[in-house]
Amino acid sequence: MPGTTGTVGLIGSGMIGGAVARLAVAAGFTVVLSNSRGPETLAGLAADLGPRARAATAAEAAAADLVVAAVPLTAFDRLPAEALAGRTVLDTANYYPQRDGHLPVLDDGGLTSSELLQRRLPGARVVKAFNNIAFSHIVGLARPAGAGDRSALPVFGDDAAAKAEAVRFLDALGWDAVDAGALAESWRSAPETPVYVRPYLEELPAEGVADFLAWVARTSGSPVPAGEVAGLVEKAVRLPAGETRLPSRP
Repeated sequence: MPGTTGTVGLIGSGMIGGAVARLAVAAGFTVVLSNSRGPETLAGLAADLGPRARAATAAEAAAADLVVAAVPLTAFDRLPAEALAGRTVLDTANYYPQRDGHLPVLDDGGLTSSELLQRRLPGARVVKAFNNIAFSHIVGLARPAGAGDRSALPVFGDDAAAKAEAVRFLDALGWDAVDAGALAESWRSAPETPVYVRPYLEELPAEGVADFLAWVARTSGSPVPAGEVAGLVEKAVRLPAGETRLPSRP
């Protein structure tokens, strides 16, 4: 991806995809938005992001220099595998059985969800990123290079060049990155691991919050530097994937 003059394709333009798209536009990328409901449903978001963004089909988004797949596991089968061949694809998904249904290959630890995606996209180069952070904090914690309060995210992948591309992309968006290993190790940033969501939260009000998710969405987050992220990743203990839960409480 040539600096910040390339294109970024978003397959899935909801909360996570929209946040990444917003930072990408601000960094100078051209952004191609897509979702499962058609380009016309993204006209408002494209207009809000400005002239560097346009709504398109998933196949058009897949032709970008770098692609962000911001879709749930249940949509993996609908990704345009042939169009994504040769592309670096950032996988933001987490496995939540109560939302996605139980998948034995994930429940028994045979694969991580990103390894499952790599199997579905054999010609692409999958990198896990953006899965351990609340959507509001993707924008709220972004900082210029060299800022003392810059935060980091872990990235996982089997292709060194693809990981390097992902690291450059995160840097352009305002984030440091920690190379945390192969896709087989990406369980280390899965729900309920030490690096998942909570380190980036602001301190809860003393009186508590009635709606945890709404409170998270209103906050800009708390910086987590690369050294701390690396330590949290290292501390992770693999939990049964089938027991993970959607975040709903502090």
